[in-house]
Amino acid sequence: MSVLLKFSYWMDWISTQLGKFAAWAVLAAALISAGNAFVRFGLNTSSNAWLEIQWYLFAATVMMGAPVVLKLNEHVRVDIFYGKLKRHGPVYVDLFGLLFFLLPVMGIIAWLCWPLFVNMYVTKEMSGNSGGLIRWPAMLLLPLGFALMFLQGVSEVIKRVAYLRGLIEMDTHYEKPVQ
Repeated sequence: MSVLLKFSYWMDWISTQLGKFAAWAVLAAALISAGNAFVRFGLNTSSNAWLEIQWYLFAATVMMGAPVVLKLNEHVRVDIFYGKLKRHGPVYVDLFGLLFFLLPVMGIIAWLCWPLFVNMYVTKEMSGNSGGLIRWPAMLLLPLGFALMFLQGVSEVIKRVAYLRGLIEMDTHYEKPVQ
């Protein structure tokens, strides 16, 4: 179990670093958006590449930021009875959701996205817009992001099993979101 916990801590570190990258991507997208608006409306010139790089940065924000959201336990969940569960109840619900929903779905989507990325990379597919960007970097974010979510899901399973076995402490407190 110690090897698995080391993997889990390593994956948590990777997700935290990706979360920092996602935060910088949001800032970059906002600055590019503001700069593009100024250039477009103030100087009456622009390029579609500036619009597309914003989309790429937004994709990076979502796909690279999602694993840290899972790690921090801030992800969306159905709160019909979860908040009322005590002791190990929430951990068992989390394990069920991770094993039967998150991991299979993330694995399948990552698997299905990979050939699309490879095709775009091999064909050097370009945006159809004038002055647009090459598309494979944005497409790479899909299989990469879903694979990282899968790996973070594995990390979460490991931590919950270790918690149930009494090997680690874990904060199982759930704060219902403000509606």
